[in-house]
Amino acid sequence: MTHLIPIPRQRRPRVLDLYCHRGGMGFGYHQAGFDVTGVDLDPDCATEYPFTFIHGDAIDYLLAHGHEYDLIHGSPPCQAYSPLNAYNHKTYPDLIAPTRAAMIRVGRPYVIENVEAARPELVEPTLLCGPMFGLRMYRHRLFETSFPLTPPTHPTHGPLCTRNGYLPTIERPFMTITGGRHSKAWQQAAAEAMGTPWITTVRGVCEAIPPAYARWIGEQALTHLTAGVVAA
Repeated sequence: MTHLIPIPRQRRPRVLDLYCHRGGMGFGYHQAGFDVTGVDLDPDCATEYPFTFIHGDAIDYLLAHGHEYDLIHGSPPCQAYSPLNAYNHKTYPDLIAPTRAAMIRVGRPYVIENVEAARPELVEPTLLCGPMFGLRMYRHRLFETSFPLTPPTHPTHGPLCTRNGYLPTIERPFMTITGGRHSKAWQQAAAEAMGTPWITTVRGVCEAIPPAYARWIGEQALTHLTAGVVAA
């Protein structure tokens, strides 16, 4: 179906950033021209989230207020789909399907982001990676959207990465950014590589998505929003 979504000229379009963490995606949407509101169950996110922050359940807020926004973005927790879960044997919520159902019920254009291992849970996702946007890091993320995306060219993974926890070198100019007990110097270098210099914790950086991804998606979304019709 299609949604007619006129955007009044007197205001910027609004995006709802669900499971927002420290705002990597939110900042990219801001760069694309959106006013951003984030929702997360973790109250600590409020200390670094750079825009309006709502502490609460993402799906509950979406169902109550999603109609107030022009675009809905959701990054459900990825732990349920991560291969690392084969080792820690913990139970994590599987929130992709419930999030999608709520988005469709609200009837706004949407984006769902997750890791590569979640591909079976996503509908025709688009893959984005750091070198597509000139970033010195390989970070594959999948994006299901209710509007068409044609991704940038995906360069060959040629440059070498440092080991996780190590700073980049001339021989290994790309960073590996995953969790661990890392130094403050590593955290700062990782935040700069991601394009998220306001994030000051290792966990925050490791869970972030580069804003460049969201900026690109946001620009594609605006093309459809300003045309007046978005397919879903």
